[in-house]
Amino acid sequence: MNNSVIGLDIAKHIFHLFTLLADGKPLKKKLKRNELLAFFANYPASIIGIEACGSSHHWARELTKLGHEVILLNARFVKNYVVGNKTDFNDAEAIHEAVTRPNKRVVAIKTVAQQDIQLVHGIRKDLVDTRTALVNQIRGLLSERGIVINQGITQLREQLPLILEDAENGLTALSRELFAEQYEKLKALDDEIKAQDQRINRLCNANDLSKRFLDVPGVGPLTATIVAADIGDSGKGYKSSRDYAASLGVVPKQHSSADKQHYLGISKRGNRYIRTLLIHGARAVLKNCAKKTDKLSLWLQALVARRGFNKAAVALANKNARILWAMASNGKAYEALVA
Repeated sequence: MNNSVIGLDIAKHIFHLFTLLADGKPLKKKLKRNELLAFFANYPASIIGIEACGSSHHWARELTKLGHEVILLNARFVKNYVVGNKTDFNDAEAIHEAVTRPNKRVVAIKTVAQQDIQLVHGIRKDLVDTRTALVNQIRGLLSERGIVINQGITQLREQLPLILEDAENGLTALSRELFAEQYEKLKALDDEIKAQDQRINRLCNANDLSKRFLDVPGVGPLTATIVAADIGDSGKGYKSSRDYAASLGVVPKQHSSADKQHYLGISKRGNRYIRTLLIHGARAVLKNCAKKTDKLSLWLQALVARRGFNKAAVALANKNARILWAMASNGKAYEALVA
């Protein structure tokens, strides 16, 4: 058996290693965090399989520097190879088995720059989620006092100051003071989100790939930067454009048997954040394509008439995902791909 293939189950402090020796006997080893790199620095160059997770990209970069080939595996794929109860060594053995499969589902190792872009998006998304929760809280508390505000952040921004100034709406001095504090929190969140948007715009303009992505209809700075961070400059983490679209969950699920092909709704697997941005961008394109006569608009008009607005939006999101992968892997401009 080949002992140059290693399954490594990583964690915060304790790491578990599994491999097979030349005589076929298993080797299991437990390593502390400060022992890991020293151990692999003195270990023959190997293929190391790691389950993709929070710190996997960091360890993949460090182990690659030591001369090893690191393969990050999709966690859903690895789960199929776990035998028996879930233990750390069983997980390491499952990774060892999964990394030897010819059809393994791999995740591209991200650079620090790619992770920086993801960091900005993660912080911005948390701010947006916090703002949404705050808006819903304010609307709910006002409705308990007989004051109803229509849905939408814009409606709250416009109406809450007027409500605070209205002395005849029945709000007590205390409740008026508390709602004023909540309104100040909302404005502060707006400012923080705007600052992150400006940072994303700067990152987009500074990156050649994300800047080229802006030529694709329905793709703005948010989508361009996060897709560039997800794919990388070469797109080598995915074998084809369909593989990338599938990783985002915008391709249909299949339930086929006896040569009968049954296609269901989209799988909704993978990166929900990118999928959401692509679909929102596609909806914006659809809303403005009715009176246009270019090739894409005519295709979308026919698709909306045949399949409906929502399915057309998902179809365009799928198409855009494939185009973005092709632009990254081929280094071509959008016009060159659709000409």
